Amino acid sequence: MTNNAFLPFAGEDTSVGMEYELQVAVEGSHRDVDLAASIRSSGYFKNIVKRTARGDLPHKCLNSLKEFLYQNESDVWENSWVSFPESRLTQWTRKILARDFLADKSILRSKQRSDVQRFRCIHKGIAHLRLPISYLLKLSLANAISIDDTLSPVLFATGKNLLDNFLSDNTSPEILSFNIPTAARGRIGDLAAKETARTLLFSQLLIQYANKTFGLEESGQKCLLYCAPHAPSRQKKLNDVVPDGFYRHLFMSPCLSGWNKGEEKHRYMEICHKTLSRSQLNTIAKLKDAGIITNNLIVLPNTSNTCLANNGTHVSLGSKYLTSLAADRDSTFTPGVEKYFGDLVIKVVEHFLPLFVNTYSASPYRIDFADFHPEKVLGFLPHELDYTHLRMIWRRWKKKADISFLGRTITPFGPRWLDRTLADVLRLRGDLVPDFRLIDYLVTLLSTETCPGLNGVPGNHERLKEALSEMGVFDPRMSMYLLYRQRLFGTSGYSGFEGRSYSLFHSFHEDMAEAVDMQNLVTALAWRYIQAGKIQHHDIPDQPSTESERRQIFFAGAVGLPTFYVRTDTGNRLLRKILSHVQSQRNSRRYSGYVRVKLDDYKLALLQILESDGGDLVEQLGLGQRIQSLRTRLTDATASTYGKIIRAVQDELPKKRSPMHCSAEDFNTATERYYRTGLKQAHLTESIQVCIDDCKRLEKLGDPHYRQIVSSIAPNLSGADFVSGQQDSIIAETAGPETLLHMLRIGLAIINHERNSN
Repeated sequence: MTNNAFLPFAGEDTSVGMEYELQVAVEGSHRDVDLAASIRSSGYFKNIVKRTARGDLPHKCLNSLKEFLYQNESDVWENSWVSFPESRLTQWTRKILARDFLADKSILRSKQRSDVQRFRCIHKGIAHLRLPISYLLKLSLANAISIDDTLSPVLFATGKNLLDNFLSDNTSPEILSFNIPTAARGRIGDLAAKETARTLLFSQLLIQYANKTFGLEESGQKCLLYCAPHAPSRQKKLNDVVPDGFYRHLFMSPCLSGWNKGEEKHRYMEICHKTLSRSQLNTIAKLKDAGIITNNLIVLPNTSNTCLANNGTHVSLGSKYLTSLAADRDSTFTPGVEKYFGDLVIKVVEHFLPLFVNTYSASPYRIDFADFHPEKVLGFLPHELDYTHLRMIWRRWKKKADISFLGRTITPFGPRWLDRTLADVLRLRGDLVPDFRLIDYLVTLLSTETCPGLNGVPGNHERLKEALSEMGVFDPRMSMYLLYRQRLFGTSGYSGFEGRSYSLFHSFHEDMAEAVDMQNLVTALAWRYIQAGKIQHHDIPDQPSTESERRQIFFAGAVGLPTFYVRTDTGNRLLRKILSHVQSQRNSRRYSGYVRVKLDDYKLALLQILESDGGDLVEQLGLGQRIQSLRTRLTDATASTYGKIIRAVQDELPKKRSPMHCSAEDFNTATERYYRTGLKQAHLTESIQVCIDDCKRLEKLGDPHYRQIVSSIAPNLSGADFVSGQQDSIIAETAGPETLLHMLRIGLAIINHERNSN
């Protein structure tokens, strides 16, 4: 099957779906916001107060908690819950709520969850619901479609079906794209970007509608929803002073929506947090074994970890061709064959992933000198790379960072007062990491010598997870962590792959659209290599060292390192092929038997291979301009997503200083402020333009449901004109409840049309 007509992900074969992990926050005074109230009223806080008063505890812990509660200059409380009277809900929405409070929703007469009282409270003498914002989105939609009987049955059904798209990740809301576009309707990247714009605009409208109609704004609890890739700085500070159990109580999702047994799923979320918190503690032993930590002077990581508060976008590509083969019982494309080729595709694609890091998505983060301890900044890398590549990355990272004096690298000693004094005297500034989310989160699992994770054998993931569980790295009950994960027909209902390395897109139309198109191109090229017999499993050996060798390039890009090293006798044939296109490389003087490669040259070599081996695919998929844009992004740092975010954040800094000339706290705070203000407004502007274009298209097509909505809203205006007229108030978040309801119903008409078209 070498003909492009039968090549997966070529031509019009691809479909695309997204999962969005978003950041939420509540803006308001500590007197009104639930997170502050929950901490103040907790037994933990009261015990700290009493023990401090008795002299059992130093004042530092209590002072840190009070600082978190009472010195919040921004009045923004990330991942706080909200409370409001249940009377704000319609009768139909209350039925939805009652069902979600059941212990098992698949049983009609199931008992309630054992923790149901957690979702109720008394506020100023009035009974209130107390809920996470991830679940608030679902209730807001339920209210919007049931507030009156003017919505047509078709659009009501559309809205009802959308309720299941609002889920929750471990902490953040997780929203599934409302539609699954197919390449038969155009370039898959453009379709993914437009679908993202529709989904996020609709979600923003739901948040604003809840603020107005649930009385949240008037009670000092304004909800915010925006894209932000890493755990909030204030949440990290709180995590440093509270025990892991209390952290989970404050921030772990109760899983009210999306699962029949919500409490069971909530316990799974707790397992994930406990496992990853313990896992990072276990990196210390590996750092010692690798020779990176050479004495017992270390800063112990907290027993609680904030990595699950990181957010990203997952892009899943499906193949209609592979799905039809997998669905055909008479086909030779059995589950075993699907698994065999899927693992090989993943191994091929991983070589191309460095093209995407910083180029299309990023999450810049500053690290001060005082925090530049290997046990802190290396994150989960000790579980993702072998010792050789871990040592190489750490040596080059120290060289890249601003932590040297008179040519000698200095690392912090431990006591913060000493390290801060040293940094001030010697002007040691630390580092700026281009995509910190990829370091701060366990994004992939390294195979063991006896349990390869991508050898194409069914059950290999389960065996690897069991082996890693024995090492204290992972829990076998958790799903497999990979940079590029296969979607198997038997479990997902389609055959395809999920890209999980995207942190933050600066623009949907530019960054995301181009990234998805390139992901599709790389996946199609991988299948071509395999179908033509040019790459087989033994060409990319399933050894931990070989796996680490290719993945170190990806992580080097996330850290911002300029070079990496590859064995001159590497057994990875694909990597040797790529390196043959690298213009400048030399034998390493430091590492005998290794070649030193510049990361920028490696990326250009990947681009050259895409053009030479996939030239006809580029033409067939209409990606000529995308290739030119990629070349520009690779050769001009300011054109990359990382460069665009840095320039925007600089405008938030005092005197527009460069990131390395301000403290890490100032830079990271400015970054978070930009995400929830400037970037959110830019995303809204893009999304509203997509909505306007959709309105014009539906007007030309004469869609009856859209026409009915618009005629009831503004008989003398087109839908496009109405949306355009509301743009400023929506971006400023000042639109009234009636306007927001009109916008939501226009959105339902558009979503209904898209679903029928797909």
